[in-house]
Amino acid sequence: MKHIQFQRSTWNHIRLHVLPTDQFKTFAISVYIGRPLAEDAVTNTALTPFVLRRGTQLRPETKQFREYLDDLYGAGFGFDIYKRGDYQIVHLRMDIINDRFVSSNESLLKKGLEFVGETLTKPALENGYFRSKYVDSEKQTLLKRIEAVINDKVRYAAERCIEEMCSDEPYRLHALGKIEDLDGITPQNLYEQYIEWLQNAPVDIYVVGNTTLEEVEGIVKQAFSIDRNLDVNYETVIQRGTSREVKTVVERLDVNQGKLNMGLRTHISYRDEQYPVALMYNGVLGGYPHSKLFINVREKASLAYYASSRFDGHKGILTLQSGIEMQNYEKAVDIIRKQLQAMEQGDISETEMSQTKAMISNQLRELQDSAFELISFDFNAILSGKERTVAGLIESVERVDVPAIAEAAKRVQLDTIYFLRDQKGE
Repeated sequence: MKHIQFQRSTWNHIRLHVLPTDQFKTFAISVYIGRPLAEDAVTNTALTPFVLRRGTQLRPETKQFREYLDDLYGAGFGFDIYKRGDYQIVHLRMDIINDRFVSSNESLLKKGLEFVGETLTKPALENGYFRSKYVDSEKQTLLKRIEAVINDKVRYAAERCIEEMCSDEPYRLHALGKIEDLDGITPQNLYEQYIEWLQNAPVDIYVVGNTTLEEVEGIVKQAFSIDRNLDVNYETVIQRGTSREVKTVVERLDVNQGKLNMGLRTHISYRDEQYPVALMYNGVLGGYPHSKLFINVREKASLAYYASSRFDGHKGILTLQSGIEMQNYEKAVDIIRKQLQAMEQGDISETEMSQTKAMISNQLRELQDSAFELISFDFNAILSGKERTVAGLIESVERVDVPAIAEAAKRVQLDTIYFLRDQKGE
């Protein structure tokens, strides 16, 4: 297995991470800007990258902005907004071809980093603030994105379960923000919070490709002109929580299929020694097609159209998702609880263990074939304060045995049961 070693430095309170490699024909550029999830900032922060991608001071019209990407041999540029633990992350990314494969007189890495820096730090302005037509237009774009989550009842149920489970924690907030905040956002207050965000947020710049840390550092110093005064690190806080009765929430909407979701607290995070055990717990329980939920709830009992689990290692929360007929609610809850009990009792077959280890190991090995996956994996260390290697994590997963999973399962707490059902039933 290839040894992956990012080279690192810090400039202007911005962390730089460079992986020199000739494995890829392109340069992968990622910029992560974080912010603690907060009621009064979540929607503004989500809207900001939508406005930034409309134009810059050099290319104020969106058409110019997009045409320039074509001039860079069809470079790809985009952004994501998501949450990791109690942080909202804005992730700008660019994929641009290595100069060696085209007839370019200038460094395309330089042009790419300059473009990303320009997009982030030199937005198109009017009267000293964001352009009003861009803000108004992108408010509508963000509104549609949020409505798309609401209209997709699988996603909606997943979000509502988290919202109920973490009702007194920042994690309850959706990464895209709240519809009711949009009306109050103006070009002025959005721009003011954007400046404050850039000055105070943790910023990490990643580059993977045929380059050096020194080259990247030289370009970044010219391309990212941000006034920053302090180092900012991510802080991981796992809600340990005291034992409480399981919270049950039934919501009624106009749906044809019930959505049964459960939220569990594992009390294990990415930085903990037990993290590989938590990966195995999730994998055996519901992470894959051979898992207990899929086999027992969907296949054998025919109670669910889908049944799976998902683990957020930065929050220590595991969620179960299933789609069921309304009348099967009690049966489905009962059989899912039995799967949780089976995990506690160590009722796990050798086949479940070997297949889960194979699936996790394959997923981790495949990371090495994608520059952006390598970046994403490494960024976990920045978020958690725990550095891991792909090889080391695979080795740790391979060592996990059934007693270790059973021991971890005994500490897992079922916290919330959320059921989205029709309006007609009992």
